[in-house]
Amino acid sequence: MGKTKVRSKQKVAGRKAKRAVRAARPVTTTVTVTFRHVEPSEAIRRYAERKLAHLGKFLKRACEAHVILSVDKYRQHGEVTVKSGRLSATAEQESKDLYSVIDLLEDKVARQLRRHLEKIEARKVRTLSTGEILSAKEESGPTSA
Repeated sequence: MGKTKVRSKQKVAGRKAKRAVRAARPVTTTVTVTFRHVEPSEAIRRYAERKLAHLGKFLKRACEAHVILSVDKYRQHGEVTVKSGRLSATAEQESKDLYSVIDLLEDKVARQLRRHLEKIEARKVRTLSTGEILSAKEESGPTSA
């Protein structure tokens, strides 16, 4: 009986150590930029990659962001799709400048991800364990009828 308790404590400690390693490791974000009806500029590509690489801080898994930038006469249009596991977020934006389009897209997607993750956290309800229930009964004392 003593060995099983030691083994289970070792398992729990191992799981905690693995979780700590995963939490400390930065989440990688792969950003792909596609240009339509625009000369591909390395400066715009780097700017989009830098801005959207920060989306990984909201997520626990590696994610992919696909940015499509296009120009129609005087309208600069951008859309982004972020995928991580089963989670997906998309946004579209138009402006007069591609840099501002990228900024607005990043804000929009970050807001969507934050809202979605808050909903997931709010859904998690932890019930009391058996030990907590028994200790609560002992603290309240025996009830006489």
